[in-house]
Amino acid sequence: MADVDGVGGENDAAGFGIGIPVETEAYFLKGSNDLGWGMKDRMSRIFSPESGRTVMLAFDHGYFLGPTSKLERIDLAIRPLAPLADVLMCTRGALRTCIPPTYNKAISLRCTGGISVLKELSDEVIAVNIQDAVRLNASAMAVQVHIGGVHERQTIDNLVKIVDSGMQYGVATLAVTAVGREMVRDARYLGLATRICAEMGAQFVKTYYCDEGFEKVTAGCPVPIVIAGGKKLPELDALKMCRRAIDEGALGVDMGRNIFQSDAPVAILKAVRAVVHDGLTPEQAFEMYETLKNE
Repeated sequence: MADVDGVGGENDAAGFGIGIPVETEAYFLKGSNDLGWGMKDRMSRIFSPESGRTVMLAFDHGYFLGPTSKLERIDLAIRPLAPLADVLMCTRGALRTCIPPTYNKAISLRCTGGISVLKELSDEVIAVNIQDAVRLNASAMAVQVHIGGVHERQTIDNLVKIVDSGMQYGVATLAVTAVGREMVRDARYLGLATRICAEMGAQFVKTYYCDEGFEKVTAGCPVPIVIAGGKKLPELDALKMCRRAIDEGALGVDMGRNIFQSDAPVAILKAVRAVVHDGLTPEQAFEMYETLKNE
């Protein structure tokens, strides 16, 4: 029979905290307060609870581009960088073959595909199911969405299906807004694309930065926005883009080519982290980059 001597009685009021109200903590991340506990836990791996921001490292380019410049060997290019990123944005094939599970990083898993750069890029299908995303302990599933593309409806359908499956298992969905050659990367288009993704249920959205009106894009999107790095820029320009995006409402960056195609990938990734998480100016971060590069 269980010993009941240790069960709280009339003299144990202090242990019950009588008179102390139960504290209810609001979740720190924009648009995420009413998500389930498991999804909030995963989002807290993506976005730092201390800074409220994230630095994602994208190396999923091969799913439609094949061997990308300076990403020909994922193991050689990414392993030195992975410990410095908050999140790894990649395909399941690259993850299983090239990234040690001991790195214990949040994973944003590319879950749509089915095309190559030789074909119409909006003609994507769902390429990973929720069970495999859970097996890989993914924090988020990434879906490409082509607003205005030839197969716009199909890509939105992919997004809705991934959101629904993610809600069942507590895995977040990242909607990635694709911009075709014929589309203008201005605030009007980006505002349209990001808002649609959020309204369809994505927990956060990846989009491009634009020089004018980007604060309207982030204000009009009820969930966090992270910016894509896009094509390789000079390091100072990349740092300036990061700073402007954060100042105008983005909650992080997801960079690939601006990191692994740099002459000093580790140094630039550390500099980007300093801008995003520590509030350094682009000039301060660039000085940091130059110092680290020359060590």
